[in-house]
Amino acid sequence: MVDLTDFMAYHNSEGPKAQQRSPAAPQAAPAALTEISVDAWRVLQARAVEPNGYYLADWELAVNASAEGLTDVSALTAWGDGSLIGLLPVVSFGRAHHLPLPVLVNADAYGTLSTPLLDRDAAHEAASALFAQARQSGARAIVFHSVSLEGPAMAALRDVLAKDGISPRIITSHVRASLDATRDAEDVLRDGLGPKKLKELRRQRNRLAEHGAITFHVARTPDEVLATLDTFLSLEASGWKGKRGTALRKRPGDEAFIRQATSTLAAHGQCEIVTLKVGGIGVASGVMVRHLDRAYYFKIGIDERFSKFSPGVQLTLDVTRHLCADPAIASADSSAMPGHPMIDPIWRERLAIGDVVLPLYKNDPVAMLTYAALSLRYHARQAAKRMLRRLRKH
Repeated sequence: MVDLTDFMAYHNSEGPKAQQRSPAAPQAAPAALTEISVDAWRVLQARAVEPNGYYLADWELAVNASAEGLTDVSALTAWGDGSLIGLLPVVSFGRAHHLPLPVLVNADAYGTLSTPLLDRDAAHEAASALFAQARQSGARAIVFHSVSLEGPAMAALRDVLAKDGISPRIITSHVRASLDATRDAEDVLRDGLGPKKLKELRRQRNRLAEHGAITFHVARTPDEVLATLDTFLSLEASGWKGKRGTALRKRPGDEAFIRQATSTLAAHGQCEIVTLKVGGIGVASGVMVRHLDRAYYFKIGIDERFSKFSPGVQLTLDVTRHLCADPAIASADSSAMPGHPMIDPIWRERLAIGDVVLPLYKNDPVAMLTYAALSLRYHARQAAKRMLRRLRKH
């Protein structure tokens, strides 16, 4: 392991002479996110080799405009024949982790996925250009938090690094729930929950119907989304997220972001707000983002007065049927933590997600130090969580 003293001496020297390429052009900093052509960005997202709803232009620009602590973001960009072929929003390691390392970190887009946008017909070229710009800016590594580990985008990144004898280093990995929306919804639910649990949920739904007729509503147009968003925000703020102060409505900048993002995405058919209503009153609601053939279950809020009827689960059952009936959607990402008690039993497919260090030079101690620092941070947090769980038991 390289300690910080060794690193600072190393960084102030000439660096990895044996491996470092002398840039042909002066060092170039990543562009400010607001300087990137939105039209070019939208063309790229339509051609992406792998979807990421949280790096859609209308989503990430809304985050960058007002979300608390997530503004003023830059981006690595790759261009080919006048077209944008690669994009990764980034911040400095110092901003992300409070250490003065020459490393770039994917920008937090208020979502749980950092897969870069790479053109499907030029993924390797785009990855190579993103790395080249990062090197020219002085970066020695790129850190991805919550990146798709097994998709074509990471495969392209790995292939390009492998040409220089470099391998990514995985800090931590897990799997999270996803939906195979090409299947029949009733088969998905039966295989996931089993007949006994489905019978219990039907019983709860019948009891919920005693409070009024149950309907499932999907808001798609900007006007519908705008009219429904307040229901979602109110439900989210009424639960434990509101009590912890993490609900979107508890932070003015975050509420401004979600209002802008949902409205602009809906105008392009990339956002829906799903709501379960009882007697015309929303008891559960969620925001869904759509990119290419994948949907993203961003957040849900429920009316906890009806918690004994499992309104979040009831909503997710309807969402499952809705997505499986949509020929444009092949899969859905739950965006949830691993082992999520509500959605893991329902959506039984799994996405491999991880935190990864991508060194930009072979055998570079800066990348080694970055990996060591983030690994230590991760294990310290896990130990703290275990200690907290033990204390709660006593």
